[in-house]
Amino acid sequence: MSIAVFMAALTAVIIFGGSAVAAKMAVSTISAIDVSIMRTVIGGLIALPLALALRVRLPSEPAQRWLLLLSGFCGFIMFPLLFTFGVKLTSANHATMILAILPVLTGGIAMTWDRQKPRLLWWSGCAIAFSGEVLLLYDPGGDVVATSFGGDLLVLISTIFASLGYVAGARLQRSGYSARGTTFWGVSLFALVLVPVMPFVIDFNSLGNAGLFAWSGLLYQAIGVTVAAYILWYWALGTGGIARVGLFQFLQPVSGVILAWLILSEQVSLIFIAASLIIMIGIVIAFRAK
Repeated sequence: MSIAVFMAALTAVIIFGGSAVAAKMAVSTISAIDVSIMRTVIGGLIALPLALALRVRLPSEPAQRWLLLLSGFCGFIMFPLLFTFGVKLTSANHATMILAILPVLTGGIAMTWDRQKPRLLWWSGCAIAFSGEVLLLYDPGGDVVATSFGGDLLVLISTIFASLGYVAGARLQRSGYSARGTTFWGVSLFALVLVPVMPFVIDFNSLGNAGLFAWSGLLYQAIGVTVAAYILWYWALGTGGIARVGLFQFLQPVSGVILAWLILSEQVSLIFIAASLIIMIGIVIAFRAK
């Protein structure tokens, strides 16, 4: 693995690690639906001019266009919507650890897409990791932030869409289309879809009075995660390989839990620690099967 791929993947995962904390900050005074829509719209307002200025073209082949639509729909519509509503109902710590299952899901979807048969050890690791996720769903949380089964479940479902989007974006990169194009046009196209919906859904008065804390979280997601991190991640996945680069997501929970403690003062329970250990053990076992 080259230094460029290593640094791109590491930077993307560190940015992704703060996603749950940023979402929690944003929904502190902004509604979840407003956050999920504005995250993509703001990202699109930045990405579209860049795509045009840099003359990044849309994919020319039909198969590439379908991959672009799939990665964009999963990454910029379904994942933000489900994830934001889930974070609203649970803690950033829980959301961060649920996202730890992403390497297993991404690898599993990639193998299924390529019609590869996973080894028994991979299935065993998946079973252990998912048992940790189930335990996490029943964790009442720490002393400061409440959690809920429904919120955790929404975050878990959102990871399926995120993983599918990652695989589609990586395959698009592998087919010869640039990671910049995948991100710029993916978020731009779906931002254009959301713009006509905004007057009927967005509470603009609430957005104007949201405050710096909430807007910082929203802008972090819109610019840091939706634009910068996705470009780096799609390029790293497509260049370095989905299975190998996916290992970097092991670091995501570390930065996420630390940020939740520093910024949100979230505490961790014994169940959370136990569930987290089970999840990480399962993921390591699954990837040893590669």
